[in-house]
Amino acid sequence: MADGCYHVPVLLKESVDGLNIGKGGVFVDVTFGGGGHSREILSRLDGGHLYSFDQDAEAEQNIVGSEAFTFVRSNFRFLKNFMRYYGVEQIDGLLADLGVSSHHFDDSSRGFSFRFDGELDMRMNQRAGKTAADVLNSYGEKELADVFYLYGELKQSRRLAAAVVNARKTKELRTIGDLIEVATPLVGRDREKKDMAKVFQALRIEVNGELEALKEMLNAAVELLKPGGRLVVITYHSLEDRIVKNMMRAGNAEGEVEKDFFGRMSSPLRMLNKVTLPSKEEIERNPRSRSAKLRIAEKV
Repeated sequence: MADGCYHVPVLLKESVDGLNIGKGGVFVDVTFGGGGHSREILSRLDGGHLYSFDQDAEAEQNIVGSEAFTFVRSNFRFLKNFMRYYGVEQIDGLLADLGVSSHHFDDSSRGFSFRFDGELDMRMNQRAGKTAADVLNSYGEKELADVFYLYGELKQSRRLAAAVVNARKTKELRTIGDLIEVATPLVGRDREKKDMAKVFQALRIEVNGELEALKEMLNAAVELLKPGGRLVVITYHSLEDRIVKNMMRAGNAEGEVEKDFFGRMSSPLRMLNKVTLPSKEEIERNPRSRSAKLRIAEKV
């Protein structure tokens, strides 16, 4: 499957430039997807090696044939385990493009988008775990309200949770259409698309444990990076961006600043840029890049 029809890589040059690829380096792309970023990294490698992670079986169709490349069929939260498995003690750089691929949004059978009807799945790894339908039909009202509020930042989270619980008394919510029918009366007409996107985002994050996985991966990355090694992350919404920004600034997901004896901030990373945004030209070519933010840090 060609990368162009699976996922158009966002901030491709800027992110790979940020890795500062040198001779013989070991790099990790924890979000392989269509392989766009990985191919660009491989084109710049000189005697080094690239390990790329993806838990989605469909991403395996894009595997790159190269002796300098190893594909890891796993969630990136297990980064440290797999690096140990491959005998890698330190890495020179890691890239993460946290966006859901355009392929997933365009595949109605995956349940990621409200533009189509289909099963409420939303699992990145369809070989395991609970689906979005399982969440909607089994969680208590308070649990659902927490999901919608914490992961979708929806002001109407309690009303939406109550509506879901009430609706499932009649029939289980199994399709995208079922969820839209329940949610539509509770979203403002002028914000319908934005609010519905937040509902789907909240469920997707819960189903895939995205924020916890991100924290685990970032902690492992900081541990694995060599001094001078680069951490390059592309984010798409405020929840993940806050975690990445905190990690790069303070060395932890919560942003709790530690200071040394002299009152100087102590962090294992040094931020190299404030934030890099896509150009107008890139946004025109690839509208999904509109919300992307690129952050780059270096191991101290």
